[in-house]
Amino acid sequence: MADKRDYYEVLGVEKSANQDDVKKAYRKLAKKFHPDMHTENKAEAEEKFKEVSEAYEVLADPQKRQKYDQYGFSGINGAFGGDGFQWQDFTHQADVSDIFGDFFGGSIFDTFFGGGGRRRTNSGPARGSDLRLDIQITLLEAAKGLSKTLDIPHSVRCQECNGSGAEKGSAPKTCATCSGSGQVKQVQRRGYSQYISIGACPTCQGQGQTIDKPCKKCHGQGSVRKTSRIEVNIPAGADNGTRLRLRGEGEAGARGGPSGDLYVIVHVQEDPVFQREGRHLITDMGIDFTQAALGDEITINTIDGKATMKIPPGTQPGTVFRLKGKGMPAMGGHGTGDLHVRVNIRVPEKLNAEQKRLLKEFEEAGGGTSSGKKGIGKRKR
Repeated sequence: MADKRDYYEVLGVEKSANQDDVKKAYRKLAKKFHPDMHTENKAEAEEKFKEVSEAYEVLADPQKRQKYDQYGFSGINGAFGGDGFQWQDFTHQADVSDIFGDFFGGSIFDTFFGGGGRRRTNSGPARGSDLRLDIQITLLEAAKGLSKTLDIPHSVRCQECNGSGAEKGSAPKTCATCSGSGQVKQVQRRGYSQYISIGACPTCQGQGQTIDKPCKKCHGQGSVRKTSRIEVNIPAGADNGTRLRLRGEGEAGARGGPSGDLYVIVHVQEDPVFQREGRHLITDMGIDFTQAALGDEITINTIDGKATMKIPPGTQPGTVFRLKGKGMPAMGGHGTGDLHVRVNIRVPEKLNAEQKRLLKEFEEAGGGTSSGKKGIGKRKR
């Protein structure tokens, strides 16, 4: 026993450490020294792993710990048999199954203790895969909502065998090789360690069942390919990325399991007239200089059709007017956004002689300033 290190030193805890501290220390070291995490120094890691596990076996047991504290290694001499600590001596498998299960998915617990870990099985009904379909709609369609017909190629449950894959009058049988688990394991021993590799059953390909008489229509698959015509209702107010879920319209489930879902992703095309910001819309409107100066009532386009808007006298370029309730509806019917109209002053590119004369008179009369006085900038004559 002289070559052994003190168990408290091995786990890196004080002698006053409680059971939670001991378990926490072991959890950390077990992950650190597990052989599967060390491809280069595997043998050294195995020795370390065995050392911390032996220390935990003693310190996690109140009676063994008391004897060790009182008499040292001699107090537990013979506790592990003549060959020293072996994995079959490890009595805390239930405590550490969660450690290995959380970290390694359960298989590592099987590696060292031979069973008892959580396993995946492919037997029994399994839900089908989900499908995704992207569609494009216009802004007007998004504002009004619409119903769209979609042709969806997917697998559906075979009606001949009701998804079992077996011919009428027969039924799938539990696989004799894997006993219905869909998995087989191989055990290898190396020194004190026992390694168990788990893979798909070669007889049933992981299904857990075998079919002696396959269905002639689906050839034992339990599903057939089909293009289904489906109506999808796109609600008013749909925006880019709106996701619509159609239950049961995905791929058929395996072994009679439920079908997956179809997800329709909506993409709204850019509109040449309206810019969208959430529920609100923005549009630009050009007006003449005289309309801006004298005021006017103009007709504009909205998402709902034509509407009138008043331009007050003295309107400046870039002024934004709000038309309440003329924007996009909210999905679910919770209100409607606004339409923001940004006005731009149109400057005439060509003037006839009469127009030029009138504009000069306007300028000389103090035009262009709110006070009636000439502005600072002067036109070259």
